[in-house]
Amino acid sequence: MEPVVDRDQKWLLDCLSATLDTSRDIRSFAEASLQQASSQPGFGAALSKIVVNNEISFGLRQLAAVLLKQFIKQHWQEDEENFVHPVVSAEEKAAIRQLLLPCLDDSHGKIRTAVSMAVASIAQYDWPEDWPELLPFLLKLISGENNINGVHGSLRCLALLSDDLDDTLVPKLVPSLFPYLHTIVSSSHLYEKSLRAKALSVVHSCVSVLGTMSGVYKTETLAMMMPMLNSLMEQFSIILQDPMQSEDPDDWSIRMEVLKCLLQFVQNIPNLSETQFSVILAPLWQTFISSLKVYQLSAIEGKQDSHSGRYDSDGGEKSLDSFVIQLFEFLLTIVGNSRLAKVIGRDVKELVYYTITFLQITEEQEHSWSLDANQYVADEDDVTYSCRVSGSLLLEELINAYGGEAIKSIMEACQSHFSESCQAKVAGSEDWWRLQEASLFALVSLSEQLIEVEDSKLTKDNLRNLLEQMITEDSGIHECPFLHARIFSTISKFSSLINRRICELSLYAAIQAIASDVPAPVKVGACRALSQLLPVYSENIQPYIMGLLSSLTNLLRQASDETLHLVLETLQAAIKAGQEQSMTIEPVISPIILDVWSQHVSDPFISIDAVEVLEVIKNAPGCLQPLVSRILPPIRSVLEKPQSQPVGLVAGSLDLLIMLLKSAPLDVVKAIFDACFNLVIQIVLQSDDHAEMQNATECLASFLSGGRQELLVWAGDPGLTMKRLLDAASRLLDPDLESSGSLFVGSYILQLILHLPSQISLHIHELVASVVRRMQSCEISGLKSSLIVILARLVHLSTPDVDRFINLLLTTPAKDYENALGYVMPEWTKIQGEIQGAYQIKVTTTALALLLSTCHAELAKINVQGNLIKSSAGITTRSKAKLAPFRWTTILLPAKIFALLLDALIEIQEQALDDDDDEDSDWEEASNDGSGVQQDILYSSTVPSNVNPSVEHLDAMAKVLDEGDDDGDYDDDLTKVDPLNEIKLPEFLTSFVLNLYETDQALFNYLSQNLTDAQKSVVRKVISR
Repeated sequence: MEPVVDRDQKWLLDCLSATLDTSRDIRSFAEASLQQASSQPGFGAALSKIVVNNEISFGLRQLAAVLLKQFIKQHWQEDEENFVHPVVSAEEKAAIRQLLLPCLDDSHGKIRTAVSMAVASIAQYDWPEDWPELLPFLLKLISGENNINGVHGSLRCLALLSDDLDDTLVPKLVPSLFPYLHTIVSSSHLYEKSLRAKALSVVHSCVSVLGTMSGVYKTETLAMMMPMLNSLMEQFSIILQDPMQSEDPDDWSIRMEVLKCLLQFVQNIPNLSETQFSVILAPLWQTFISSLKVYQLSAIEGKQDSHSGRYDSDGGEKSLDSFVIQLFEFLLTIVGNSRLAKVIGRDVKELVYYTITFLQITEEQEHSWSLDANQYVADEDDVTYSCRVSGSLLLEELINAYGGEAIKSIMEACQSHFSESCQAKVAGSEDWWRLQEASLFALVSLSEQLIEVEDSKLTKDNLRNLLEQMITEDSGIHECPFLHARIFSTISKFSSLINRRICELSLYAAIQAIASDVPAPVKVGACRALSQLLPVYSENIQPYIMGLLSSLTNLLRQASDETLHLVLETLQAAIKAGQEQSMTIEPVISPIILDVWSQHVSDPFISIDAVEVLEVIKNAPGCLQPLVSRILPPIRSVLEKPQSQPVGLVAGSLDLLIMLLKSAPLDVVKAIFDACFNLVIQIVLQSDDHAEMQNATECLASFLSGGRQELLVWAGDPGLTMKRLLDAASRLLDPDLESSGSLFVGSYILQLILHLPSQISLHIHELVASVVRRMQSCEISGLKSSLIVILARLVHLSTPDVDRFINLLLTTPAKDYENALGYVMPEWTKIQGEIQGAYQIKVTTTALALLLSTCHAELAKINVQGNLIKSSAGITTRSKAKLAPFRWTTILLPAKIFALLLDALIEIQEQALDDDDDEDSDWEEASNDGSGVQQDILYSSTVPSNVNPSVEHLDAMAKVLDEGDDDGDYDDDLTKVDPLNEIKLPEFLTSFVLNLYETDQALFNYLSQNLTDAQKSVVRKVISR
């Protein structure tokens, strides 16, 4: 029987049917017609009528529901990112809302899900203000025991809604919703496990909001939730107490939701008592033990279905692995909670034993890794989230919580598993190796903690004996590639602990494995062992170096992706170990590595690895000149015709040049300059490729760093060379250039300032104007920070007459501002706290102090951003952020600069205090009186301005700052010649504050008016002497 529809609906149904036609032309015409119709009034309501009409075919209803969800996203709310004109009228919105709600109990599960998603999408915008009837309707639907479809639909909708709850809605929702959810969870005779699991997911979402609440909202919500807590914990106990069922993903799912709820209870309910928690302890242990049996059969042995990679109708994962990961995460949270950790303290030994059993390689992993060595390397190196990784994290947390007791339990468990493994091997089990590999995997995962343990010598002796016993028991390992590989990686991790003779034998075994026809996982393990052992035992293997390099290059030809990275890393170690034969190595290895580099130049990871290998060769005795001679001609030919090269080759060639220039002697820098300087300049001036421009900019900075003043005369005409350098700077500072292309201009201009100061001083005004224009148009915060560093360095260049630099900014224009000073200083003070790198922080911080010390009248006329104004209690949702965005106080520039200087001093002290427990820290080495870090700081901070402070103490504070520099060797090489590096920032700031206090009390008091408590505290320490 044909469904009863009007003419417009008939047209819409025909269009929807046509989108499924086998003819491409008919489909395209129908899709275009629907797209055009979507902008007409009533389209959303028409789609809704089709969705809710039971007489229309299921396929068309589902298609209409998909289009409706898309329509809501595009046309419902004007200020949304995906909005497409026109917006739905209020009348049509009301009609759609009214049509959809009754359809939540549709007999088709997929229709219910689609309608739930549409309702939840609308609710994001309209609920509760414009749709107050939504929640009462859902609560009525969820309470209908005889309408299972309605319970399904309302729960699905509530689950989607609960993901977008805020702290104002949860208190209103909990009292009315939780009793219904509790009824569903507790009524196993009425509701199937999947439905009860969905109810628990809503509980989880509500409780998780508690973690983002504060103040009165959290107190009120906890008060409402506590009476229900005991009954919920009782239900959790009931669900967890029965043994876990094999091949029953619904059983796994409901247990997983229980664990997720418990996780939120532990994290977000601070007054959860040990008594309340102990109710679920025995059932939790039952689930843990029984799940291991299921996991052993399903995942490890592969005898039952583990439902790997399967999902329910709502997109939730149903695999056994995901359940075990959730189980470990909950156990890890308990162990990390100081109150609850005591509850399971007596079971640490058993917990460790069974956890290591979970770490066995699964049948699926064995199959996958045997076929694809890249996957094996990726899963090991990238720490892909899995049961093995989760279990090792739990073991790590157990050591943090229980210290020596946990370490002893881990070693005893590994010893037991090793014995069981040996017995299984004798008994003829094919899987005997799995437990031994899992035990070694656990020890390797915990290697740092085990090696650094501060326990008795006996513990380390026991660990050494255990490791040597497991490693030297090699009977049968050659038939077990993953165990063989794990033994190699174990030796590499514990080489500092294991007997030297065993390490040497393992080194020779690894060299042999690389050259032999063994499974790929064994070669992977051998590479890992070589990378760690070669630097330590290089003197022993000189006769084998050339053979090893030959084997590795053969392996290089077979490797790809992840394994290629590993082989290149091993090659680096082998070349370093063979320094005595470097002249023989270079002509053999360099062409092969250059070939790998050229084949993978568009892959940033592999190409960087190849360049690093070439850099090791470059640094070997006698290899620089031949390597430069080998690389320079092909690189020059690439740079001569950049537009005709494959993608990435020009940028990669510039990378090679940067590597060659780094720390190179002057004659090598000149040779590269003669061959490539003008070509690099042309790329900066003409290229539109961001990677090429960035690398070319770095290359120019390296030329300046290596060539310095001499560089100007190498081309014959110093004026022309300087003009070319300034032309490049001008292009990089072009305000219309995309920010990414200018990213490294800061390093380049710093080199101009450092090495060509007299030449650059003639162009200061133009340079400052260009920097300001580039700042105003840039879209990358890192670029803006680097431009601030340039201006800060120019402040220093202007000393002792810093007023002159301020006056320069006053005469420099800035778009929409009276002058550049009015633009630069608010920007600088706003992002000063985001500037990274010890050198950059030092230059900008001291420059701010120099500016403040001028007492220039114009500085006090500038208002800048002060402190954040705290909002009312509660979390910030999308709607709240629109109504009340972040607000800041406004203060005068001098006060802000003073506060920033104090913040810098506070940060130095905080970093020092963080290192207080590090027995090898620079602080303790610098301490003469044994009183610890705090006295060192106080002493450094209270040195009178007329007294020479202890060099040791000031060096200690400076080292703390320098240790935070993560910019890498490249920036270090470029800026190490700057005399500003000699400034000891702690001493500088301390002296500055003291001097200001002693010489201008009125100004000091004025600047101190709006300081925070932390800033006032550091001032008191400095001036209290």
